Amino acid sequence: MIRIDEAAAEQMWDDYRRAHPGRHTDTESPPAEHFGDSPEMADDLLTEVLDGPKRATAALVAEFADGDEALPRIGSHWIACDGKGNPRLVLRSVELRVGPVTSVDEAFAYDEGEGERTRDWWLDAHRGYWQRICAKMGLEYDDSLEVVFERFAVVWPPEHADA
Repeated sequence: MIRIDEAAAEQMWDDYRRAHPGRHTDTESPPAEHFGDSPEMADDLLTEVLDGPKRATAALVAEFADGDEALPRIGSHWIACDGKGNPRLVLRSVELRVGPVTSVDEAFAYDEGEGERTRDWWLDAHRGYWQRICAKMGLEYDDSLEVVFERFAVVWPPEHADA
């Protein structure tokens, strides 16, 4: 279990808001999360974002329900943390779609920036991952489960922000 440094995440969000006055009226910090289900996976996937190819992610709708979280919306933000729970980036959702696992297309698999960046590789890797996640939630995995397909932009800190 990764313990998120909530105080540092709030500080990162405040720094971002101060650098962009008037653009963000949210008074609450966005969710601070990590990629994957282990510290190693969180670090590996965060590196894919920092190095550039990863600009998409996917999560089961059931994961949001299990965590009592609202689904993201276009323009919403979240703070990506490393495997130690340290906030590293502020991400902004730029495109969202909900559909079954098998509705993933080649373009999304490529934008997610993982592995071979193909649909077949994506399906194989995510099926295994979501089988683990479903087991933890007491659900049975099925390819018809709904997924939130999200493309994002890195918006903070400036040295990592997309142009």
